[in-house]
Amino acid sequence: MKKIKHIETFINKKIAEFSNEQMWMDIGEGAIKIIFIIILTSVFIKIGKTVIHRIFKLRNHSSSLIRISERREATLLKLLVNILTYVSFFFALIMILETLTIDVKALLAGAGIVGLAVGFGAQNLVRDIITGFFIIFEDQFSVGDYIQVGQFTGTVEEIGLRTTKIKNWTGEVHILPNGTINQVTNFSLNNSVAVVDVVIAYESDINKAEKVLQELMEKLPEKYAEMVKTPEILGVQTLDVSNVTIRVTSETLPMKHSYIARQLRKEIKQCLEANGVDVPFPRLVMYSRNEEELKKTKKEMGG
Repeated sequence: MKKIKHIETFINKKIAEFSNEQMWMDIGEGAIKIIFIIILTSVFIKIGKTVIHRIFKLRNHSSSLIRISERREATLLKLLVNILTYVSFFFALIMILETLTIDVKALLAGAGIVGLAVGFGAQNLVRDIITGFFIIFEDQFSVGDYIQVGQFTGTVEEIGLRTTKIKNWTGEVHILPNGTINQVTNFSLNNSVAVVDVVIAYESDINKAEKVLQELMEKLPEKYAEMVKTPEILGVQTLDVSNVTIRVTSETLPMKHSYIARQLRKEIKQCLEANGVDVPFPRLVMYSRNEEELKKTKKEMGG
């Protein structure tokens, strides 16, 4: 009987608690506050992203003294957007915890002690963040640059405080911790140079070949905007068994040397053909001896 009364008392107590209008009002008020915090955070992030984009847009239209390069702008833009998002979500979480009547101060104090203990085991994470900061601060490379890090080569897709994403020309994306980036080769900082070797036959006139090529080189910068200046003819590079090699170089915009090299080869071939300059090609010489020579050879060999 005592157990039954105890159960009845417990059930009546719970019914009374769930019948408490104040409790449901507090729950409803807390739910509304949480929804409001989420909506307000989303709106704040959206407005913040718009403001950041407009600030960079205004800098581009301002005087050259305060403008920054496009490559550095893309990097800073993504970084600021990420920081805005992380900070907004952090404060939103704090406000939600306060709404749920959780002691945030005690939680943060406990998290600080736990963080100190975890920090000793998270040295790589700290190293990644510090390295990422210096990569951005020193402008070692930026979003859109073509770089080589160890065995990975490609275009920088994103730079964060912890990782860097590199996309190679076949589409694979390599995610590298910043702490592992020790040596970087940046191909996008300075102009590139296209090198083309032109081979002509020994029978051809070298002076004529250089003259027609020089006339061609002076016309090409107007045709190809990727060329920084008129290509140069360096002269005879090598003397091979069956041909003479003339080297041509052209300064181009960063990472445009491969395209210009292909175009130079096409233009040079067409120019040489139009001016009657022979390009060497494999030749087969056949020698046929008559019967008398064959008999003489056999006698000499004792046949």
